[in-house]
Amino acid sequence: MQAYLRCSSSLGGVLSFVFFSVFLESGTAGISLLYPTRQLCKFCDLEISSCGGTGTCTSNCSITSICSYDNEVCVAIWRKNETGSTIETLCHNPSMPLYGIMLDDYNSSTCVMKEKNSTTGMAHFCSCSEEECNDHLLFSPIVNPTQGDPLMSVILVSLLPLLVMGVVVVGMFYWYQVYRRRHLNQDWESNITKRKPIASGLDCSDACAIMVNDDGSDSSSTHANNLNHNTEPLPIELDLLVGKGRFAQVYKAKLKQTTSDQFETVAVKIFPYEEYASWKNEKDIFSNTDLRHENILHFLTAEERKLEKQYWLITAFHPRGNLQEHLTRYVISWEELQVLSSSLAKGVAHLHSDRLSCGRPKVPIVHRDLKSSNILVKNDLTCCVCDFGLALCLDSSLSVDDLANSGQVGTARYMAPEVLEARLNLENIESFKQTDIYSMALVLWEITSRCEAIGEVKDYEPAYGSKVREHPCVESMKDNVLRDRGRPEIPDSWLRHQGVAVICATIKECWDHDPEARLTAHCVAERIFEMEEELDKLSSRSSSAEKILEELKIPIAVEIPQEEVKINEIQNIIAVDCSVSDKK
Repeated sequence: MQAYLRCSSSLGGVLSFVFFSVFLESGTAGISLLYPTRQLCKFCDLEISSCGGTGTCTSNCSITSICSYDNEVCVAIWRKNETGSTIETLCHNPSMPLYGIMLDDYNSSTCVMKEKNSTTGMAHFCSCSEEECNDHLLFSPIVNPTQGDPLMSVILVSLLPLLVMGVVVVGMFYWYQVYRRRHLNQDWESNITKRKPIASGLDCSDACAIMVNDDGSDSSSTHANNLNHNTEPLPIELDLLVGKGRFAQVYKAKLKQTTSDQFETVAVKIFPYEEYASWKNEKDIFSNTDLRHENILHFLTAEERKLEKQYWLITAFHPRGNLQEHLTRYVISWEELQVLSSSLAKGVAHLHSDRLSCGRPKVPIVHRDLKSSNILVKNDLTCCVCDFGLALCLDSSLSVDDLANSGQVGTARYMAPEVLEARLNLENIESFKQTDIYSMALVLWEITSRCEAIGEVKDYEPAYGSKVREHPCVESMKDNVLRDRGRPEIPDSWLRHQGVAVICATIKECWDHDPEARLTAHCVAERIFEMEEELDKLSSRSSSAEKILEELKIPIAVEIPQEEVKINEIQNIIAVDCSVSDKK
């Protein structure tokens, strides 16, 4: 019985040992599965390498590191430059690009070098998944063709006619492309030379402005697209940063000619990749050929620059800059006030119009961010509206929900009361135009405040000036515009000038708290035009009287009408029936 018990105890001990050994092995395997080991790789920054680019060599890296993440593999990069060669070793996730290259051989146990074109230039890459496998580098041998191989000679002789034919075809295609581009450039340059100023005030000295063919059609955008597109970007060299906004930066740039060293000066608005929506909206607005007008910034083309990860808009360049900068630098004359105000009203009227001057239907556009920094001053001192990143086409197909989703957009300082209050009438698309009119009124006030005709001219201040902060928020503007019903001040001294009095009366009607009571942009443009005509008549009358007196040289008592009478003559312009004008 004791012998049996001893035998049983021994057998139990053996079984326990075997079970414990199996448990340890399975436990270790389980732990490995639960906690996978990370890769052990050579990890050095750029170091000088003795590798010649052929055969086998080592990285000479003295640092071994455990990779930060489980899915990383060992990588080596060999680069050759003018002074020698360098080697870089590291860990990297193969699912992510490295210097613009996707790793494709990372499951290998050896590090076989392959030459690839990266964002830093040509380089040899290798990747592998064994410990410190990126220390030993294998370069593919250069295979030299066998000398004197008759079969190779026969193949080369057979391919020679095809090779010659291919060279001829490529040469003919290249010659055709060069000839075509040269012909287009000659047409472009000749059109610029032939172009003459027109009565509407088109700025003929502005680079890349609207060019007219013999048939009278606007062709500059077509030309830019022909130069461009969809094969290679335009040959543009960025010159100087001239502006920076919420969504993009604007550069002065040189558009090079392909056949000469000459260039055209253009403006390039550059959006980062994350601002694609803003770029696309402005591109779509600009791409509408009905938008073209002398008081709207002239658009050339749009480009997607994948290499730089940027989106570009290429437009005409106006060296005087935006209206805000112009008013800050200069005090303007009464004549300049008329030109700036009239051209601004014409530009906004063209945006809002549902018909072109020829009578053809057009989709109205609202800017939704009108302000002095979004208006450029051309060389002839006329305005042109720019920056359509927040603009909206009032297409008849838009539903109330579509309009509601457009949101509370714009710059708080220039927002209309109904926009600040988020109570826009979505049932009537005219309500969107009325918000632009309010913003335009504030810009007209800024222009008037810098005119010498008002008397004492103070330094430039934006609308509402020091009443609010430099960049006021919506809540701050609500207090001023909605609660206090505040507006920028119009001193009595401004009204002493007959023309300025008309401008001020127009401004007050345009920033009325009731959107329905505001004038239309077309009415504002027409009112300024009729005011100019009336002032010209008064001026010609007084100059004729002075001339008669000077010729006769006889003292004659002339009854001069009171100043109030003259002002009343001018103020009669305000009674123009704008509704009739808009129907036209």
